[in-house]
Amino acid sequence: MHIEFLLEEESCAAAMSELVPRIIGKQVSFRHHVFQGKPDLLKQLPSRLRGYSRWLPADYRIVVLLDCDNDRCQDLKAQLDDISAGAGLISRRRPDQRGRFHVLNRIAIEELESWFFGDVGALTQAYPGVPPTLARRRGYRDPDGIAGRTWEKLERVLQDAGYYGGGIPKIEVARNVAQYMDPERNRSRSFRVFCDGLKQLLA
Repeated sequence: MHIEFLLEEESCAAAMSELVPRIIGKQVSFRHHVFQGKPDLLKQLPSRLRGYSRWLPADYRIVVLLDCDNDRCQDLKAQLDDISAGAGLISRRRPDQRGRFHVLNRIAIEELESWFFGDVGALTQAYPGVPPTLARRRGYRDPDGIAGRTWEKLERVLQDAGYYGGGIPKIEVARNVAQYMDPERNRSRSFRVFCDGLKQLLA
């Protein structure tokens, strides 16, 4: 089995390289295709999926992962599912009669960094100056409910802990944190939904 990941930025690819084998095992191969941000991915997605539909082998699957940002999650998800259907590919929302599908569309709420806040243990392993009590602090108890841009919140947390005074390198931070993440303990609901979807995609 092989998965093609369509991602909006390099930091997400760095995190997926660490996380995917931990979620679904090392027997599944995968490849990343990184776009120039969310608008670029959405613009190119219809033609990219139509291209896949013409040659996709039976054991290939596709995962599209976007940040929610300021969009309404359900509207963005419906847009992705409509694009998949328009390309003639079966998505998780509209499986075939046997429950199978080829495309998994998933949203990180509100950004990838929310998934990092969902595993404070991984944050403290990567950056020991981060307080282990962070998950109990007001504003951080619900990773998917953190108000404002989560990467800016993560930058503030890391800088308060003595790291990256000149601004956080997103790719480096994503790789550093993801290598310690445990999918079973993550408190982010959108991350757990992503993990469940990956497993169903390969079932």
